[in-house]
Amino acid sequence: MRKNREFNQTRPVSIELDYYDYAEGSCVVKFGKTEVICVATIDNQAPPHMRGSGKGWVTGEYGMLPRSSPERIRRERGSVSGRTQEIQRLIGRTLRSVVIQEGWGERTIQIDCDVVRADGGTRTASITGAFVALVQAFRTLKKDGLILNPNTPFPVKDYMSAISVGIVNGKTLLDLEYTEDSTAETDMNLVMTAAGNIVEIQGTAEKDPFSEATLSELIAFAKKGCSELCDLQKKLLGPLNW
Repeated sequence: MRKNREFNQTRPVSIELDYYDYAEGSCVVKFGKTEVICVATIDNQAPPHMRGSGKGWVTGEYGMLPRSSPERIRRERGSVSGRTQEIQRLIGRTLRSVVIQEGWGERTIQIDCDVVRADGGTRTASITGAFVALVQAFRTLKKDGLILNPNTPFPVKDYMSAISVGIVNGKTLLDLEYTEDSTAETDMNLVMTAAGNIVEIQGTAEKDPFSEATLSELIAFAKKGCSELCDLQKKLLGPLNW
């Protein structure tokens, strides 16, 4: 069983802002040994399916560097794996859930999440960092004079973060590292807002099915973890305004 932290305690978490000089938003997020670089890029056109709508679009890409894990991961060229595709869609989908798409033009904000080191929770760290880079990107739009209407509300409705939970050796655990995740009886990722609302739940009984009471406990653990992550985001970014 885990050492040096309680069952409902996250690993040490840090977020370093402005990692890249050239990006419209960037950060490095660390969940314990897991480390992800999240970078926002503004493209001044919307994707084809959004053109003419007057709305913007937010999307994500995700990748693991070759030696981010114990064995070398082959670079994904041309096409990506099903896992990568699923995580990319998750990142974009969850970010869009807290974004107001009107008011900032027909633009695309692309968030790239690159895993430097993986020790469990790479998708949850990616979402948590991607949110930070996204807020920075919106503020860059304003700073660069691209938000023309002074009454345009800030396009992010609430803070949002993600955390993993699971059942390992019959115990409910928060923020699983790889050794826990790889042996979990139940494995779950939750994305939640600062208000405590659920954006997405991904959960699987790897061994025995779990009860509704267990699900409630897993959600309670995740709510605690996401609340702490959102508090860290707030400390770094301040109120959600221009």
